[in-house]
Amino acid sequence: MNSDTAPVRILNAGTQEEKGEVARLTFFAGAIGVGDLVKTTMGPKGMDKILQSMSRGEEVTVTNDGATILKSIFTDNPAAKILVDISKTQDAEVGDGTTSVTVLAAELLREAEKLVDSKIHPQTVIQGWRMASAAAYEALKASAVDNSADEAKWREDLFNIARTTLSSKVLGSIYKDQFAKLCVDAVLRLKGSTNLEMIHIIKKAGASIAESFLDDGFILEKKIGVGQPKRIENAKILLANTAMDNDKIKIFGSRVQVNSTAQLAEIEKAERDRMNEKCKKIVDHGINCFINRQLIYNLPEQFFADHGVMAIEHADFEGVERLALVTGGQIASTFDDPSKAVLGECKLIEEIMIGEDKVIRFTGCKRNEACTVVLRGPTKQILDEAERALHDALCVLSQAAANEHRTVLGGGCSEILMAKAVEELAKKTAGKQGIAIEAFARALRMIPTIIADNAGYDSSDLVQKLRAAHYEGKSTSGLDMTNGTIGDMAKLGITESFKVKSQVLLSAAEAAEMVLRVDEIVKVPPRARRHDPRYG
Repeated sequence: MNSDTAPVRILNAGTQEEKGEVARLTFFAGAIGVGDLVKTTMGPKGMDKILQSMSRGEEVTVTNDGATILKSIFTDNPAAKILVDISKTQDAEVGDGTTSVTVLAAELLREAEKLVDSKIHPQTVIQGWRMASAAAYEALKASAVDNSADEAKWREDLFNIARTTLSSKVLGSIYKDQFAKLCVDAVLRLKGSTNLEMIHIIKKAGASIAESFLDDGFILEKKIGVGQPKRIENAKILLANTAMDNDKIKIFGSRVQVNSTAQLAEIEKAERDRMNEKCKKIVDHGINCFINRQLIYNLPEQFFADHGVMAIEHADFEGVERLALVTGGQIASTFDDPSKAVLGECKLIEEIMIGEDKVIRFTGCKRNEACTVVLRGPTKQILDEAERALHDALCVLSQAAANEHRTVLGGGCSEILMAKAVEELAKKTAGKQGIAIEAFARALRMIPTIIADNAGYDSSDLVQKLRAAHYEGKSTSGLDMTNGTIGDMAKLGITESFKVKSQVLLSAAEAAEMVLRVDEIVKVPPRARRHDPRYG
């Protein structure tokens, strides 16, 4: 070939390529950086992060929830984006373990970086990891316990799962027992359903977190119309999404010209008559409560007051949807045929006070699974973080109660148990795959190491003692972060859902494998806008 021949360009101008070791270095750096960002939030004594928006409002969020942190940051590193995605998936699927899955994937890639530097091919590492992941899953599965047949033990398991989930949150330090009981009571009302729409969470600033409570009814943060009954028993409820202002001409740019004030008065009377007719059709449904998504103006409000109907306006779409769900009604927009309307029912509607605010409580709804968690707290940031903590606990408990009844032990016990099984497999595996399997075990052991580090204890000493305890046959041993010692997790009640742990293991392994497979990054610039001669 002639050496003077110009190189052939295959990719468009501006396209960037990173190949081989350079591409892997970019991936490893991004993934490890994301893991290091959130790993200090792990465990019962993990630290919080302040997320400050740079937009005009400069909103401030204080959290240690891995998914919330990762959703809030912007990154252009491809591997970092993959870890952010698995954190979001973990949050959507099981509600908890968002930090654990990110940290475990990052630690696996940290070990992979060392193996690749030692001239072990990525495919060899992946083969070893697949064997290690299967062995770890089987060990976790063997350690799982199902107490769902015994109601008392099952309730205790749910309580312990909730306590463990909340222990790393803002509610964990003092209030975890109170909120764990609250979460268990709320989830057991669902009777095996995973529809958390039935559990309504409202936040009211003021007072202490300890004054939060679970209400048996559904609470709507709205007010009852002027002059209307404030308490109704055996309510028949019509839910609607309709305009309740005067029916004006809604054609853009239209005008009505009149020659006298008498003609104007006739138009206004026609509007009032039309609205009164609409209100009469609504009342003819045999209801004593009307809830509308849109505003209710003075004329229809007075009409309902005269007929003894409670009217609630501007119940936002989410509120109307939830009410339709819990009262058994359907949202209507036309009222010509009362026989086609599906009315909601509840035993009592009343106006109550929470703090300084008036709210409306629906008690004895048709679907009695409905309940409301009222969160109190001194600041907006604490209330928001408490809501995120409750959401995580409710997600985990609803999945455990409905689908996956098995539980495993927390406090690093499950990770050391899996690491032990993986180490045993490594001893029996010849070749470089055995080295990759050992690396997988080291990554698993990093979870209890980070938990101990975040609590300010000597992680090397504690984790080595924990490994020794497991090799002595004490398979329920884990980290007691209250006393900084090795404790029996079964006696301490540090329990987690099997689904959360297994999802963390499998998702982290698969994400790390995906990153490790990559040997080239191609960054394609956006297509340049070209001038269209038709537009000058």
